[in-house]
Amino acid sequence: MNALIIAIYVCVYLSMLLGGIPGLKVDRTGAALLGALILLAAKGLTEQEALESIDVPTLALLFGMMVISDQLRLGGFYGHITNRIVMHDLSPPLLLASVTGFAGALSAFLTNDVVCLAVTPILSQLCLRKKLNPIPFLIALACAANIGSAATLIGNPQNILIGESLNLSFNGYLLTAFPPCLLGLIVLWAVIVFQYQGQWFIESAAVAEEVENPFNSWQTGKGLVVLILLVLGFMLAPWPRELLALGAAGILLFSRTFYSRNVMGLVDWPLLVLFISLFIVNQAFQLAGGMEWMMARSHAAGISLENPATLFLSTAILSNLVSNVPAIMLLLPLSPGAEMGPLLALSSTLAGNFIIVGSVANIIVVESARLAGIKIDFKTHARVGVPVTIITLSVAWIWLQLIG
Repeated sequence: MNALIIAIYVCVYLSMLLGGIPGLKVDRTGAALLGALILLAAKGLTEQEALESIDVPTLALLFGMMVISDQLRLGGFYGHITNRIVMHDLSPPLLLASVTGFAGALSAFLTNDVVCLAVTPILSQLCLRKKLNPIPFLIALACAANIGSAATLIGNPQNILIGESLNLSFNGYLLTAFPPCLLGLIVLWAVIVFQYQGQWFIESAAVAEEVENPFNSWQTGKGLVVLILLVLGFMLAPWPRELLALGAAGILLFSRTFYSRNVMGLVDWPLLVLFISLFIVNQAFQLAGGMEWMMARSHAAGISLENPATLFLSTAILSNLVSNVPAIMLLLPLSPGAEMGPLLALSSTLAGNFIIVGSVANIIVVESARLAGIKIDFKTHARVGVPVTIITLSVAWIWLQLIG
């Protein structure tokens, strides 16, 4: 049985590395779900053990934040603010600064993947309409979404998982992460401005009309008020974050304008299924003694995850190999304690800018741009992503050492 559990565990994480099961139309979520189902069917762990492995507070908080993001998306908020920024008569570097700033700010308090999904088609269309080269602005959107999301415990799925699992303080983490993330956005802007000097404009191009949700000031305002009150609750109230988020989602679902099925239809259910499946697979591996074996082998090889530098570097590398959520699920049981929470969050998120497949936000931007006829290949992204990742990770590490 232990051999089967280890084999399933290895296969699941190998599929995370490969992006799915080669030769089949099975992505990372499908592979993780199949692994969990095989383990349950083969009695690799009991149903009770599987249920106990699922971190319900993490899923509840993630779900609640998705509903708030979807409310703003249906209210036309993302399209409205993107239009207002791009259509202003700004020089390309100033426009880039605006795109970088608003993408980073939104992603700090709304799921970064949702921000990229909603903004990319509109930003692509507006850039082409103004005969601006859309590539630097789209790369800025993806990278800024990753950097900005690292600033809070609700900006992305892995930070939500880390914050809930380690019971981190919302305010404490914000004070720790905000300075390196702000510097990271400045670094991103500077790198793109340096690399795209004289390449800001293009000849006229075909512009596909993008159908976007019409702006509804009432529904957008409702979503923003609920979001602001929720963040204040995170900062000031002693109640669990997941209950506050579910309460906020419930308020928004109580609507006379949007059918709840329309809001729920925008929830990233595959991501929630991926979380549940990986919880089960990792629990089975842990019960089989796999984590202890990995720790023993690591120590024997002279690699100690109790060393902050080793953990920081391992998190960054693993996040690019298997994606940041699976990497954090693998590393959390091996990390020494809550004091490593900011290190895990910053390293796993900032590392996502290194290559396109390093984060879901990057993939969303590249695929959405492709549908608009804009090609962003690995080399084009890496010209910005590699230096930005190296510099922002270095800044974050130095900052953590200074305050630690």
